[in-house]
Amino acid sequence: MRKISLSNVQSGMKLARSIYTENGHILLGAGMELKQAYINRLKDCNISEIYIEDEISKDIDVRDVINERTRVEAKALIKNIMDECKTTSHFTSDRVKSMVNRIIDELLENKDILVNLSDLKTVDDYTFAHSVNVCVLSLITGIRLGLNQLRLRDLGVGALLHDIGKVVIPEEILKKPSQLTDDEFEKIKQHTVLGYQMVKDNPNISASSAYIVLGHHERFDGSGYPLKIKGENIHLFARIVAIADVYDALTSDRVYRKKIKVHEVIEYITALGAQQFDKTILQCFVRNIALYPVGTGVLLSDGAKGIIVDVNRELPTRPIVRIIYNNNGQKADAFTEIDLTKRLNIMIVDTCEI
Repeated sequence: MRKISLSNVQSGMKLARSIYTENGHILLGAGMELKQAYINRLKDCNISEIYIEDEISKDIDVRDVINERTRVEAKALIKNIMDECKTTSHFTSDRVKSMVNRIIDELLENKDILVNLSDLKTVDDYTFAHSVNVCVLSLITGIRLGLNQLRLRDLGVGALLHDIGKVVIPEEILKKPSQLTDDEFEKIKQHTVLGYQMVKDNPNISASSAYIVLGHHERFDGSGYPLKIKGENIHLFARIVAIADVYDALTSDRVYRKKIKVHEVIEYITALGAQQFDKTILQCFVRNIALYPVGTGVLLSDGAKGIIVDVNRELPTRPIVRIIYNNNGQKADAFTEIDLTKRLNIMIVDTCEI
């Protein structure tokens, strides 16, 4: 399978991965032949890209670090909790712990897989998908840092709930398609304190989980909010979630901007690392990200174009590529795969549509 922009999808293409509504119901199932009416429906749902199965991407397996059903149910859970909090400010924390334990178990089973986040987020369900991704990314980092099961659960609970305070921020501010005013930004910043007030007195949520909700926008150099604390005075869990939060936000489509490519985001947050993030945690985080995710089209330095087939954990900039177009722009008669760890004279220039 491979990922392509919806603008390049044509009638007759075969959907490789199911697409779900924010409530966890299947919108379009894997294996369906896409008709124009389906494509138009996806556009109406603000879906910008999908996975398709075709001859050039045959046998390419895009593996996620957690099961598809787990991801879908986790998104539906966080949506239900946030809907509850809009009216009651209370929710049942047992469901959150159960889901986090399930995610931890799956991550431990797949701990050798580089992160290749393959969910298809829409602009409309961004908050729910983002919460799940931040939870997954934070837990992977926590596992690599050697946290025990109990601390991982506290980390995961706080990460899954980190944006819960946004339920009381007006929708017109959260989804504003243009630059926020200073006053609007101050209102957005209140979600950390408001969220903390929602969870801090819940007897089933630990103090460290609650602190993530309060402190995930603190920065290592003291430039964050709401308390402007710095360095190791920021709880370890909040330092982890801060990185995961920024990474997933930048690699997601938003109402006011398009997503940024994974390798560009990694370069960006690495550059910020010395100032805004804990350098040790950042290095651990980056080592678990596939810079060029499986199923992505790439342009090589010799002019050829191909699709990422597999990644190399030790050398993430040098994955295995299936060549689809040669350096003359001609489609190959037979697709060959090259391991860039063995072809040091060739490098990836950029990602592209194939």
